[in-house]
Amino acid sequence: MTQATPPDTGAANPAARERDLFRQIFLLSVAAFASSGAARITDPLLPQLSEAFSISAGQAAYAVSGFALAYGLLQLLYGPLGDRFGKYRVISYAMLASMAGALGTAMASNFSMLLFFRVLNGATAAAAIPLSMAWIADNVAYERRQPVLAYFLIGQIFGIISGQLFGGLFADLTGWRGAFWFMLFAFGIVGILLVMEVKRSPNVDSAAEQGHSDLGFLQRFKAVLSSGWARIILVGVCLEGACVFGGLAYVPTYLHTHFNISLTLAGGLMAVFGLGGLSYALFAKRFVTRLGERGLAIAGGFSLSASYLFFIFAPHWLWAVPGAFCAGIGYYMLHNTFQTNATQMAPAHRGTAVALFASLFFFGQSGGVSLNALVIDHVGFTMAFAIPAIGLPTIGLIFAALLGRKAKAGN
Repeated sequence: MTQATPPDTGAANPAARERDLFRQIFLLSVAAFASSGAARITDPLLPQLSEAFSISAGQAAYAVSGFALAYGLLQLLYGPLGDRFGKYRVISYAMLASMAGALGTAMASNFSMLLFFRVLNGATAAAAIPLSMAWIADNVAYERRQPVLAYFLIGQIFGIISGQLFGGLFADLTGWRGAFWFMLFAFGIVGILLVMEVKRSPNVDSAAEQGHSDLGFLQRFKAVLSSGWARIILVGVCLEGACVFGGLAYVPTYLHTHFNISLTLAGGLMAVFGLGGLSYALFAKRFVTRLGERGLAIAGGFSLSASYLFFIFAPHWLWAVPGAFCAGIGYYMLHNTFQTNATQMAPAHRGTAVALFASLFFFGQSGGVSLNALVIDHVGFTMAFAIPAIGLPTIGLIFAALLGRKAKAGN
């Protein structure tokens, strides 16, 4: 197992280097907050966007799928860029660039303009989470990596919570534009802080794979895809993204229309998804010890399935609370099992490997949201929720079986 070495930050002793590492990962966690918040903030806004631009709910959802598609596509660029020029630096400047997309979305005068800037925002926000994970894997030894990744994960989780909650809150208080002004502010603050950290610690990317700096983009992707296990993980996470978020993107709209509740309440209920994820992050060691990777994959798939059944059969909007919680804890059980394996797919090209993983995940999300837009417009919400209710436990069971086969082959 390749052991990562923390970067030489210029600190005089190990304790100082640890403090620098803690600060650097904290800032990456804040970047993950902004990125995931931008991804989810549109979910509760779909009814207002539909009304404001005189389009259907399915058409309004292109603001979600367009962001996800751009986010996934640009991973193919950011992974090799991070490996070549330094992951921390690429993240820093991408966060500043994300201000342009947020500003354009807030000022959009028609839906085509809004969609363009949402796609731009997805393209720039894409750098944050996958490259952060790869940077952490570069700089933290494997035996310490799991709790450190859980610490980083908290920012992403709060981004999901805030995106859902603030999206609904701004929709009711200021209208949908207020949500994107908030994202402009968030990207500006985190971008400035990250660039300041790069200036403060010029060796922040010293653990990057300098020995492979001469490789081209296609060579890096070929090195990752040459592994059969990597191909299994990539296909699996694509299907997972399609099933999980292909349905969850429409839950606030469903709750708003089906139970006639406010967008603030609908977004707040779905913020419980983040609380479920936070519960996993706080007790990750216990879950891993008790269930193991195979158990986590199975439990995650069935917990996600249960969440969609809650939404389908809910006689009252309060049922969305356990539904969203099950979705959150189940998602992080299943996704983190994929994610942990992804960080070791190609250690010599970790930025490219993790970015390719994220790319397939968001391609899956975009495809799932687009598919369910058609399902909802022609059949209804029940079928749109039934598809992931069946698909996710199937994915969990198959992945668990493959993990078991891999473990036996390794022995």
